Amino acid sequence: MKQNNDFNFDMLDLDQFPGSEVWIAGQVDAAEESGDGKIALDICFVRMERKGGFHFPETPVTESLRFTLECLDQGILRFTNCEKQMEDSPMIKLSETLNREKLVLSREKGSYIITDGKGGKKAEFNLKPHDIRFWSDQIPAPFPRLTGRFYPDGKKEIPFSSWDQFIPGKLESIPLGYIKRNSGESPTREWLFSFYASQNEAFYGTGERFHSFNLRGQTVNLENTDALGVNNRRAYKNIPFYLSSAGYGLFIHSSAHIRLSLADISTRAAQGLVEDDTLDLFIIGGESPERILHGYRKISGFPGLLPKWSFGTWMSRMTYFSDQEITDIFTRMRDEEYPCDMIHIDTGWFAKDWVCEWTFSDERFPDPADFMKRMREMGYRVSLWQTPNIGKGNRLLEEAKEKKYLAPVSGGAETASDFSGQDMDGQIDFTNPDAVDWYKGMLKKLFDFGASVIKTDFGEDISPDADYHGLPARLLHNLYALLYQKAAFEATEEYYGEGIIWARSAWAGSQRYPLHWGGDAAATFDGMAASLTGGLQLGLSGFSYWSHDVPGFHGVPDFMNSMPDEELYIRWTQFGVLSSHLRYHGTCAREPWDYPGVSGLVKQWLRLRYALIPYLLQQSLEGLNSGFPLLRAMLFHYPEDPACREIRDQYFLGSHLLVAPVMNRESVRNVYLPSGQWTDFWTGEVLDGSRWLTEQSYPLGRIPLYVKFNEAIPFYPEAVSCTDEMTGEARTIIFDEGYTGYRNTFLGTYIDL
Repeated sequence: MKQNNDFNFDMLDLDQFPGSEVWIAGQVDAAEESGDGKIALDICFVRMERKGGFHFPETPVTESLRFTLECLDQGILRFTNCEKQMEDSPMIKLSETLNREKLVLSREKGSYIITDGKGGKKAEFNLKPHDIRFWSDQIPAPFPRLTGRFYPDGKKEIPFSSWDQFIPGKLESIPLGYIKRNSGESPTREWLFSFYASQNEAFYGTGERFHSFNLRGQTVNLENTDALGVNNRRAYKNIPFYLSSAGYGLFIHSSAHIRLSLADISTRAAQGLVEDDTLDLFIIGGESPERILHGYRKISGFPGLLPKWSFGTWMSRMTYFSDQEITDIFTRMRDEEYPCDMIHIDTGWFAKDWVCEWTFSDERFPDPADFMKRMREMGYRVSLWQTPNIGKGNRLLEEAKEKKYLAPVSGGAETASDFSGQDMDGQIDFTNPDAVDWYKGMLKKLFDFGASVIKTDFGEDISPDADYHGLPARLLHNLYALLYQKAAFEATEEYYGEGIIWARSAWAGSQRYPLHWGGDAAATFDGMAASLTGGLQLGLSGFSYWSHDVPGFHGVPDFMNSMPDEELYIRWTQFGVLSSHLRYHGTCAREPWDYPGVSGLVKQWLRLRYALIPYLLQQSLEGLNSGFPLLRAMLFHYPEDPACREIRDQYFLGSHLLVAPVMNRESVRNVYLPSGQWTDFWTGEVLDGSRWLTEQSYPLGRIPLYVKFNEAIPFYPEAVSCTDEMTGEARTIIFDEGYTGYRNTFLGTYIDL
């Protein structure tokens, strides 16, 4: 899309679809209580005539469409013209704690007023003409426009952006409307909406975003793709939800491609274009970001608690190729006392690297069950890579095509190749229940061997020309990640009684199927910084758990052969230790002994990781019935602090640990301490907050790490090689005047960092 700095092109795409019709909502024609606690609203839409860059009503070409407003819970309103049941959507998993409220309609002073029956206002739609003091008719009068506002929590007002214009015909946003596209065999409808954005309003969420933290002034296309890194505008995980500092969140319930412009195309509007036939908006209020996200999770689902062993170290590279290679490496991990719980085998366990047939190489893994049994006896579990793509030469291809486990492609066209060099014939069709059962069956055979986790790689792209069983490609594209991960998670849960996957792509609802990692970051400090920004935004999009490849996935400039340097390796290790989950992975060796200058520091940081696992488990419990992620943006705890609205290079791990990774070679950074008192984790020094610590230098073994004064943190006091050995009781540290620093507390993990 060429940027034209014009609403008609950059939002409406009228240059790409010149025959489009623009319809804009006028006033509410009629409203009534529907008998089931909802309010029915008949809204008049007017077809607009476009003259140059201007729009004028084409009187009397109108149509009336019915919307409904319902209150799902205190703080959650649904405004929709969708007739499908919410429960039929894979994006929705309604909480049993939702307390629906009956809405009451009244008409007074020229407005429809909607309340919750207790007098609390929930919405208002104005029917009165706007006030004028006539002076001139040189400029035509404005045509009637939908003027309404929502009050999901009964307090804060979220108005439509109704009068976002220069003159009446020169629009910068549309409060509510749709576009009829006439380019195909039959017209399609795409929906438009916009809410007013105040001058200092900040926006967050929408999935992974790797650039600035506050999304104000950005337009993003929610269209999953293989991002090929984390330093660009593409994203593996797009979530149709944003959070506003104005005190609300918006969930756009659709799997279609969506464009969001957050005070960008118009500085006065948060607006969206949804390439779907219906519009389904959930407007969520709350007193804090956590409460708003809690409301979002009450609609789309809560993540569960992951097993303790998942919080240990995961070690990987692209890739290990044999039983013997893995045995040698992970015996050395134990001999040299690097704590580790997980072995991840990437693309190399098949007969041919990258050719996913869900079967071990007979030559290199002659007895997979015995191999995994031996690894388990050493305290390791095994994770296996796979992909939903099946290409030419794959032994499963003919069966998958014959039984329509792969969706047939129109004209026999092929999709793109991945790194395997195969031409792809398609992806498993997870809208087909038979294909889901087939896929689950293959995973369960791997669990029979002893595998614990499946890495559900890819899932961002599907063939647009395939005939999928349950959905057209345009509505399946973004949703595919959710259906794919749901199948793998359920297979694991059915087999083991607890679910877990390792996933890259995501859409709304994917937070129910943890865990996700940040994709193929460059092994550079800018790759590290962008990874953190993406992780913070994902936490503001409903996800509890998140990880990233330590110390970055691919080399620069040589993708496969540029090794990360030792400084980056230890700095990214520190970031990984203080993240939700910790995995080493990349295109070349990632084992600590390949970075001998810092391997001793790495060992101590890994011991610190295991000491903190009781704290990570404790804090994970918060996510079960809240809106908190484990890795939290500063604004979760300090939403009114202007500094915390912008900070993207430090965060909270749980409620108590304030983490500021060092992400440069100078080992210098600024650290912001919010209000209150803060204890230096390393020294025990107590500092007052509401200030910046500027140009602070940190030795290679340390990063800024603070704890809220007087808080208590559980920790495991003994050095262990894996979580199997954590059989004793956790202890508690209170970070008060008696805390004298890391040296005197974490005796089992101490080195002079």
